[in-house]
Amino acid sequence: MTEERQATFGADGSLDTETPPEAREGTTDRGESKGEHETDGGYNRYDVSSLLQKAVRRSDERVAAWAAWELARSGYAWNLWDRLNLYVVEDLRAGQQVALLVDRYEELATDRWEPDSWEGRLCAIHAALACARARSSREGPNADECFRRIADVRAETAPEEDPAVDFPVGDLESGGEFDVIFDQHTGEGSRLGRGTRFFKTRGARVGPEEDGTESRRWQRLAMALSEIDYTEAELDHALSPVSDEEPWTEPDEDDLRE
Repeated sequence: MTEERQATFGADGSLDTETPPEAREGTTDRGESKGEHETDGGYNRYDVSSLLQKAVRRSDERVAAWAAWELARSGYAWNLWDRLNLYVVEDLRAGQQVALLVDRYEELATDRWEPDSWEGRLCAIHAALACARARSSREGPNADECFRRIADVRAETAPEEDPAVDFPVGDLESGGEFDVIFDQHTGEGSRLGRGTRFFKTRGARVGPEEDGTESRRWQRLAMALSEIDYTEAELDHALSPVSDEEPWTEPDEDDLRE
């Protein structure tokens, strides 16, 4: 959720639309006037925000909980929730359910309660703890930077030369390693006359873990009742999981038609 922020003037007279009025109001815990970007504890909010992110990466629950509490109570809850939502995609392993939890905690803290209220602060702490307890990983940013740099190398390589490093897929062309992608849903697959039979026996396969028992039963029955006369070999292959070591390898069509 994005809160509307009132345009105000900063300490130096410049227009400041980032820091909300509630973050400037009041004094620090020592009774001193709060400076620009200062928290109630007398810390710079950017430093606390950075501390929160590093605590999430290093799974330090105690530090993460404090940093979230400090930002929330100091009028920087909008910054806290913006950061936490970034952390779940930047610093956590893909598939972590904490992304949904953070979104729900933010909704409670901002829609049901006031962000800096007791309930809002609890939501902030819970969200920070959830992130710190999740499996941390930099796989997303690492992949993004790696692919971006590979793209730069490819762009600088002459057309007739092979780049020193390439994307994981190399060239995408029929007959190559990823031939199975050219089914009826692609222009090349349509040109090759690959219809439902190719898709059902190759393009729709999953793995390396076998699909569920009921799913496989439904699939076999649906294929057997269709207008296409599948061989037993084709039915068995369509239901078999792909290889863990060679997930893109498929047998020749003639081998399954016999």
